[in-house]
Amino acid sequence: MAKDFVRTILESGTKKEKIRCIEGLENTSNPTKIQMIIERLDDKDIQVRGEAFSSLVSNENDIAEQLVKNLNSEKTYVRGFLALILANRKNSHGNSEIIKMTKDKNAMVRSCALGALGHLKAGEAVNAVQSCFSDADLEVRKSAIKAAIDLDCALNPAEFKNFSNDEELKRLLVLAKQTHSVE
Repeated sequence: MAKDFVRTILESGTKKEKIRCIEGLENTSNPTKIQMIIERLDDKDIQVRGEAFSSLVSNENDIAEQLVKNLNSEKTYVRGFLALILANRKNSHGNSEIIKMTKDKNAMVRSCALGALGHLKAGEAVNAVQSCFSDADLEVRKSAIKAAIDLDCALNPAEFKNFSNDEELKRLLVLAKQTHSVE
């Protein structure tokens, strides 16, 4: 497929055309085409975003540098999903950038960054994870607790008394006690 044809399909094709095009690019090493797939992480259609995500996770080429470079994208979905893609690829090259994302202005990005750091067992992220225990967003706080569990950080249950009556949060705290990461 010619580059301009691929770009046209990915930018203005139907959902089915976009998905088929991304599937055809799954193992590309061409930086321009990788960038086009990365841009689809912000597609208006969730299935196209999902196909782009899957394609980048399963790509067998060394695309880490390009993924990390895009962690600074202006697009929320791109930032958040790339952190998760790097985690799913078990690639820690972007850990320092992902740690910075725990302070992102968007709660979804902060939550994705925390999930990625926990999955990657990024020990250097302990302080960033713990600082998110008091985040204004409940989902971010839950992600921080889960990341802390994954990182085997000590948790002080007293810090979480005033959170809420959220059932998932309660389950996470029980899990923390079971894994002995509670002080």
